[in-house]
Amino acid sequence: MKSPSIAYVLPTRDRAERLLHTLAQIDALPSHDAQIIIADNASVIPASEIARQVPARLPRVFLRQEHNLGAAARNLGVQAADRSVEWIVMLDDDSSPRSLDFLPRLADQPADVAAVMADIFLPRFATREAGGLPEVFIGCGVAIRRDVFLNAGGYDHSFNYYAEEYDLAARFMQNGMRMVFDPAFVVDHMKDAGNRDMNTILARLVRNNGWVMQRYAPDSDRRAQLREIRSRYRAIARKEDALRGFGQGLVELRRTVRAQTRRPMRRAIFDRFIGLAAAREALDDAHRRAPFSTAALVAPGKNAAVVRRALEEIGVAIVDEPRADRLVIATMSPGPMLDAAMARASDPRVIAPWRIADSMLDRREIRTAAA
Repeated sequence: MKSPSIAYVLPTRDRAERLLHTLAQIDALPSHDAQIIIADNASVIPASEIARQVPARLPRVFLRQEHNLGAAARNLGVQAADRSVEWIVMLDDDSSPRSLDFLPRLADQPADVAAVMADIFLPRFATREAGGLPEVFIGCGVAIRRDVFLNAGGYDHSFNYYAEEYDLAARFMQNGMRMVFDPAFVVDHMKDAGNRDMNTILARLVRNNGWVMQRYAPDSDRRAQLREIRSRYRAIARKEDALRGFGQGLVELRRTVRAQTRRPMRRAIFDRFIGLAAAREALDDAHRRAPFSTAALVAPGKNAAVVRRALEEIGVAIVDEPRADRLVIATMSPGPMLDAAMARASDPRVIAPWRIADSMLDRREIRTAAA
């Protein structure tokens, strides 16, 4: 089957070295039908001038903004793509695919698949990217159908950065679409630990995640989800010495939460959105194959409560690790889940709460960051 036409869309702002490296990495891939669209978020030196230092093998389009639009600059990139483009490959200015193995997989996707999520690595730290959920993608490594993106209205500009993907994924799901993960789609994210204002990050995480749950959580879940967000990011803020940012985000959330338009998800969709459906499926399957009565939660992370709930629903008691029949990875964030599965692969008791991760663990097919 012929590979689909794609466009790489990446926003950038004042990161010349990162942009040059990413453009070189994309151009080093084998020849394919693609264009690169750079959304320049008001860089001091225009990205078009920076990019001249790297010879272009693929067509490039530069969209320079007068103001920093954040993630919403991606919308302009999608709109500027050629009409023949079927899939938009969303990247950051410091992320790029390792290979083109994902292209034929895009062509095979059923019509109800809105987005194909990449296995995103952080080579500098020998780990995977954190964030996302089994049906919530991360913006630096995902392929999205162009027509589906445009029909959904693209990214909400009010988010700027952080959790904007959750909002867009929610709209895709409410439109009857789904997201899938493909381990053949591998993206390297050359993320830098420096130059990150954790107070700004925590402020946006608290506010934006709160907006998402205010908009989409069913009435019976909304308050509990908002409490969980406050608890989770307060703990992260303490760890990162960013309580000031957390407080600012909480104030902003309280000021704006009632202005968010409610579009509550149906229960089945919301269970998919938070990862509960995926956890139920994986843990029910594991329990049927080899019944167990006790489990310890290990490597806890995002939506650990979902994993606990799925275990309790099948009658499994949560105990300390030494006494447990099984060790269940307690996060629904794909990257940390796969990293934890790889780290504990030698222990036959380990179960991942997502069928893709658990099957990769069984077949020992989980890549490392250096693969």
